Amino acid sequence: MRALSEKKIGFIEAFSIGVGGMIGGGIFAVLGLTLELARGAAPLAFLFAGLVALITAYSYAKLSVRYPSEGGTVEFIVRAFGRSFISGWLNILLLASYVIMLALYAYAFGSYASGLFLGGENWWTRTGFAWIIIAFFTLLNALGAYVVGKVEDVLVLFKVGVLLLFSGIGLIMGNPERLSPVNWPPLLNVLVGGLVIFLAYEGFELIANASKDVYEPERTIPRALYASVIFVMMVYMLTAAAAAENLTPEEVQLYRDYALAVAAKPVLGEIGFVLIGLAALVSTSSAINATLYGTARISYVVAKLGQLPRIVGRRVWGRATEGLVIISLASAVAVAALPLEAIGIAGSLGFLTIYAAVNLANYRLRRYTRANPVLALLGVAVCTASAIILVANSLPHPEYIVGAVVVFLYTAIMEGLVRTGEKLKEYIDEELMQREKLVMEVDRWLPRVVERIVARHPDARVYLVGSVARGELHQAHDVDVLVVTERPPRGRERMEMQEVVAKEAGLPPRHPLHLHYATPTEEKKWLEKARRYRRLR
Repeated sequence: MRALSEKKIGFIEAFSIGVGGMIGGGIFAVLGLTLELARGAAPLAFLFAGLVALITAYSYAKLSVRYPSEGGTVEFIVRAFGRSFISGWLNILLLASYVIMLALYAYAFGSYASGLFLGGENWWTRTGFAWIIIAFFTLLNALGAYVVGKVEDVLVLFKVGVLLLFSGIGLIMGNPERLSPVNWPPLLNVLVGGLVIFLAYEGFELIANASKDVYEPERTIPRALYASVIFVMMVYMLTAAAAAENLTPEEVQLYRDYALAVAAKPVLGEIGFVLIGLAALVSTSSAINATLYGTARISYVVAKLGQLPRIVGRRVWGRATEGLVIISLASAVAVAALPLEAIGIAGSLGFLTIYAAVNLANYRLRRYTRANPVLALLGVAVCTASAIILVANSLPHPEYIVGAVVVFLYTAIMEGLVRTGEKLKEYIDEELMQREKLVMEVDRWLPRVVERIVARHPDARVYLVGSVARGELHQAHDVDVLVVTERPPRGRERMEMQEVVAKEAGLPPRHPLHLHYATPTEEKKWLEKARRYRRLR
């Protein structure tokens, strides 16, 4: 029996990691601000922000399929911008942004925990609860991806259930006239409201880092990305609509920082306040869980490049790294040292910069990813505009922007110091390099694969299909082989057969072979769909 840390995760777990990363402290922290800016049009503001996230998810899906790598965002940036200072700086900025976001989630957890359990908060109680939750999930993540995925299933189910319960009852009991277009502000205010709360959608990109831990990542990761963003968009819109129906503009201004909990009182009474508070604790916990999972893996990959001190890449607790511990400690320091506004703005600017770079990477690599250039450039434009608006709105409060300035300057200086005399590797993930090489050398090992297929299916007809068969090696992320037999394996059995064939053919664990099975009656349809194919047997 395999150890917990070696088990694979499927669509549900990957989907849960994305939802868990998004429905964190963001919805509880920024809903009041959105209601203040967009009033009855708050659901439209969340829709707009969700569409921005969905455009970036498109770039992540295209890049993840073409370059399945444990490096995720890091790999995409290096593939597009090469071994440069910009790539190195963006990689370190990504790590720093995760640290800041972990601090934001832990800060929110500490505040809600203090209010629920102690009746109030101060620096000591808030920071104490924040440190406890960071330490707990640091230990949990040391157990591996399978445990993280299963815990996400439970956490996501609870917090989404509470938000949907509030939304359903709130929409029935509230005043629908408050959602009327008559009560909408100018469209620009609605759009600004959407840009400000874009932070609530941060977290979906964590799915890309799980490419080596999921079954069939070429199918699972894009589906999980799109599904998680669309699902969260729907939850946010329903929650915003219910809150807008149950809060007057005066109440929104008075209770902006915890508007969702106050909105629950007319709907569910005092127990509603407690339920939303518990949902806030679970949501922030889930976001910490999913984010630590992503950061731990990224820190390991970046450490292999020599961009960070080697201590980050040394393994402790099985699959975990000392990087996991260092990042957790850095988050704990940020929670204690920075005000909430500075944490939020620094995190938002960091990720908007990263997302703009990923969309630009998808555009630059469109020949390889088969991406729509208009969608990729639209993502660049929207993320850049969002960052500019966020900075402009923060200028009247320099104490809120100083944290972001420190993060950006510190990461740039770190890159300059740590990278002195060094060059980034061509591939972040060495196994991706091996995979790409196997695609280019397909004629060398493919006969061995056919031999092993025939040994298990003597009646089989075997075809090479897909990008490789069409001669599009630069766009190929795998080698598609169609096996036509009377009794084809299905589902998990097919996956197990693929791994057995690959192993017997002498391929490494992270190989590009992808077996497809069909019956003789399905053969013609498959070949017509393939358009070009090569008969191997």
